[in-house]
Amino acid sequence: MVEETIAPKSNSTRTAGLRRTGVDEVKPEPLSSVTFQSEPRFKTGMEELNRVLGGGVVPGSLILIGGDPGIGKSTLMLQVSGQLSRSGKILYVSGEESASQIKMRADRLDVDSKQLYVFPETDMNVIKSTISDMKPDAVVIDSVQTMQIPELQSATGSVAQIREVTADLMNIAKGQGITVFVVGHVTKGGAIAGPKILEHMVDTVLYFEGDLHHSYRILRTVKNRFGSTNELGVFEMMTDGLHEVTNPSEIFLEERLKDATGSAIVVSMEGTRPILVEIQALVTASVFGNATRTATGLDRNRVSLIMAVLEKRAGLLLQNQDAYLKAAGGVKLDEPAIDLAIAVSIASSYKNRGTSPTECYVGELGLTGEVRRVTRIEQRVSEAQKLGFKRVLVPANNLQGWTPPKGIDVVGVSTLSQALKLALG
Repeated sequence: MVEETIAPKSNSTRTAGLRRTGVDEVKPEPLSSVTFQSEPRFKTGMEELNRVLGGGVVPGSLILIGGDPGIGKSTLMLQVSGQLSRSGKILYVSGEESASQIKMRADRLDVDSKQLYVFPETDMNVIKSTISDMKPDAVVIDSVQTMQIPELQSATGSVAQIREVTADLMNIAKGQGITVFVVGHVTKGGAIAGPKILEHMVDTVLYFEGDLHHSYRILRTVKNRFGSTNELGVFEMMTDGLHEVTNPSEIFLEERLKDATGSAIVVSMEGTRPILVEIQALVTASVFGNATRTATGLDRNRVSLIMAVLEKRAGLLLQNQDAYLKAAGGVKLDEPAIDLAIAVSIASSYKNRGTSPTECYVGELGLTGEVRRVTRIEQRVSEAQKLGFKRVLVPANNLQGWTPPKGIDVVGVSTLSQALKLALG
C-alpha cells in the first residue's frame, strides 16, 4: 500500500509526471544526427570521492549519498562543499541544522569560504527560486527526507513528498546544468528511506558505511551512469573531519598477528581497486545440539556453503563445530574470489595450524571442490607484491596465457584439497 495524497486542483501548481521544466521542447530525431559537447568532469578536491564517482563530478548530475545516522554524511558533504567552493559558488541547503550550527561544524572542519552559502530551508518552492536567482555551480541538499512541497498535503518525508522533491531536483540538475548532491537517510535494513524510484531517478547512488565503533568509513558506489559501479573509497573519521586513506590494504592488515591460526589474507576487488583484507575464523566444538554459524562483513549463506564443501570435499568434520567469521577492519566483502581465503581460514582454525604471514589467497569455490577462475588476477597479484607478500595461491586456469611478475611466487591450484595442502601442509 503506497501513500498518495492528491491536493485540490485549485491549489496545485505541480506538473504531471516527471517532465523537466526549463528545458526547450524536444522532438524525436535520429541518433546519428545527435551532437553533444563533451564536458570534462570537475574534481571535488577529495581523490577518494573522485575515484568513487569515476574520475570526478559530471556537470548537471544528480548524486544521492545514503548512510546510517551519525556515520558522517553531513561531514563529508560539508567538506566537499568547502573544497568545491574554492573554484565556484556552492549552495548548502540544510533541513536539519541552523546556519549557526553549520558554522560551528564548519569551523571544526576548517571549512571557510566566501563562495560557500548556507541556506536552512525546507520549502522546495523557496529553494528553487533561490537557486534560480543565485545560479550556483553545485547544490547540496541535506537531507531529501526533510524537504517538502507545500502543494502536497502529505507529511514531510512521505513517499509522495520524496518522489516529487527528487523530481524537482532532477529538473534543476538537468534543466540548469547544476550538479546536485542529495543526502538520504537509510532504513533499519540498510536501504535508502523512501520510494525505490528515488534511486532510479538519480544518476549516482553512493553508500557511506562503516562501524560506529571504528574510525574508518567506506564510500561505496552501487549505481553510476557515468562510471564504474562497486568502486570504493576509504576515509578515517578524526576530530577535525574525514581524512582520505590512500592505501587501505595497509590499515586492514596492520594489526594482524603473524602466528595466529584461523587467519587468511584475500585480495578482493572493490570496483577497480584491489584491497587486501584479513579473513578471521574461529572454529570450536559446539556445546549445544545445533552448531552456530555467524559472519561479520561476510555473507552468512556463503560461509555455510563453503563449510559444506569443506566437509564433503576436504574431509573436515564441521557439522558439530561452531564457526565465527569476520572480515577484519569493519569492511564488507561480497565477491566470489574470497571463497578460497574463507575456506583456508576455517581449515586453519579447525586444524589449529597457522598460515604463512607472507601468503594470500584468491579463488572461487565450486560445489564439487574445484577452484574457479576470477577476474583481474594481474591487479590482485600486483597489489599483493606491492605489500610484500611472497606467495599467492590462485586458480590454475588464471595462469593460462599469463606470465606472473618476477619477485612473487604465483601458484595455481585446481582443487580445494590441493590449496589446503599447500596452505597448511
